[in-house]
Amino acid sequence: MKKAMSNSTSKDNNAEMLPEYDFTGRNGVRGKYYQAYRQGHTVKIHQEDGTISTQYFTLEDGAVMLEPDVRQYFPTSESVNKALRSLIEMMPKRQAKKAAASSTSKKRYQA
Repeated sequence: MKKAMSNSTSKDNNAEMLPEYDFTGRNGVRGKYYQAYRQGHTVKIHQEDGTISTQYFTLEDGAVMLEPDVRQYFPTSESVNKALRSLIEMMPKRQAKKAAASSTSKKRYQA
């Protein structure tokens, strides 16, 4: 949740900002690179000796990225796991077995 800045605070921040960082009148796009970030991203580090080190980042196996509206209700891994376990308990046993079998077959094909 965003907090409104007081006029004195915003004036102080503007005084500290260099003119080249003035984005007044420009429209930013929230989440412009969100989908690409979820796919994974590359970081290139330029070393002083002229070499370039490249690092690739993707979500770890088994990791999920929560949407912001969901994250408001489930801020920790513990809260997500607790909610999902409660949901699993409500599922009929037949569906739970079918979902587990489907998950196992997907892992086989991903390797």
